Amino acid sequence: MPSVLPRRAHIAMVGIPIVSHVLPSLEIIRELVARGHRVTYANDPAVADLITSTGAEFVPCTSVLPVADNNWPDDPIATMGLFLDDAVQALPQLRAAYDHDPADLYLYDIGAYAARALAESQARPVMQLSPTFVGWDGYAQDVAAYLRQLPGADAYQAKFAQWLADCGASTTGVDDFCGPPARALALITRAMQPYADKVDTDTVTFVGPCFDLPAEADGWTRPADAENVLLISLGSAFTRQPEFYRQCLAAYGNLPGWHVVLTIGKYTDARELGDIPSNVEVHSWVPQRAILEQADAFVTHAGMGGCSEGLLAGVPMIAVPQAADQFMNSDRLVELGVARRIDTAQATAETLRTALNDLVTDAEVARRSAQLRADVRAEGGTSRAADLIENMLA
Repeated sequence: MPSVLPRRAHIAMVGIPIVSHVLPSLEIIRELVARGHRVTYANDPAVADLITSTGAEFVPCTSVLPVADNNWPDDPIATMGLFLDDAVQALPQLRAAYDHDPADLYLYDIGAYAARALAESQARPVMQLSPTFVGWDGYAQDVAAYLRQLPGADAYQAKFAQWLADCGASTTGVDDFCGPPARALALITRAMQPYADKVDTDTVTFVGPCFDLPAEADGWTRPADAENVLLISLGSAFTRQPEFYRQCLAAYGNLPGWHVVLTIGKYTDARELGDIPSNVEVHSWVPQRAILEQADAFVTHAGMGGCSEGLLAGVPMIAVPQAADQFMNSDRLVELGVARRIDTAQATAETLRTALNDLVTDAEVARRSAQLRADVRAEGGTSRAADLIENMLA
């Protein structure tokens, strides 16, 4: 049961302007606002509309992350350096907003290092909201050992250590600061967590994905003549894939009994796809959760958000990973018995069509999808996350 709070609290959320990091916690923010708390949310103006829709007070904090053009380096040390540079320049902005108006509790995304530094310098409680898997026993040590061997690692460590020494954080060791936080909510289902049995559940709570469907949200109407619905989406970042979309149209266009919703993002022009079959609708963006609740299959890039939404809806998936953790996520979905993995180079019309047929005619896939859907919903989602946050305040 949630604790009875003596007063309306000021809860601050600090994020980064990567959409896949913003979306997973928005319903939690909305719920905290609905419970009467004053919620401020610091992030880049690029995502202000997403944040203000929850009722939270937007606090502008510009970011230097290469989100606008999705131009991330391949080198892991260089990528980590970008997040450190972002934290260095974000902390003075956060101090300007919160030193005279400190929060009772700080929530922060895994990439928002400056938030933890701010909270520690103010001696305020802090909780991490992780939109992806969390570290397990031995993970931090293994990663640190690997990274120290890479070119530029020593300079990165020295820069990070100097920043921690100067910024007022109470955690001054780089490995400790980047390691598991004292308290975290994992906004994913435990089923997607690698080595879940090695995660410290005294500090991490799996609340499952918090992708609620607000009553006022824009919905989607399933065509009356659609026997089956297929959603195709590569998320928000890695969507410049016109040849893949053309293969999907060849695989599923005019497929008897199937209505197809294809979302192509902002980097692809629909005119590049050629003729669009009559059973296919093409969009740059769609209300994905609303469609998945009515869908029969899902072609996804297997970002953690997409995986979570697919599991939450109990929909079998074809995973076509593009980058980062998506390859690991794809393999995990296959292990769970609810997906087929097809890498982009092998994603021909024939392989895509065969995978769909295999999925929807396999009774075990249907059983596993339904079971995992029930398991995910039992983890508590938004209301449990809000309860745990209020418990920290109490």
